[in-house]
Amino acid sequence: MSHYIAEPCINTKDTACVAVCPVDCIHPTKEEADFATAPQLYIDPEACIDCGLCVDECPVKAIFPEEELPAEWQKYAQINTAYFKDR
Repeated sequence: MSHYIAEPCINTKDTACVAVCPVDCIHPTKEEADFATAPQLYIDPEACIDCGLCVDECPVKAIFPEEELPAEWQKYAQINTAYFKDR
């Protein structure tokens, strides 16, 4: 299972979650070229170890485990996945 970043992150992109991720699966970081143009941060579902450390760090409560992703934000699982397929 993975965690996913959903709609509340759009135009927020607080990177507190990046700092606590033990496997560096949240991107783009402030150091990456596409940080300024990306509408939100994304979690790589292939790299996520489902530790949940990022959930409590998110100030806008945008991060959810796959099984708790609200129905209205289910599309964000695919949005997160697509971001990493294009990289």
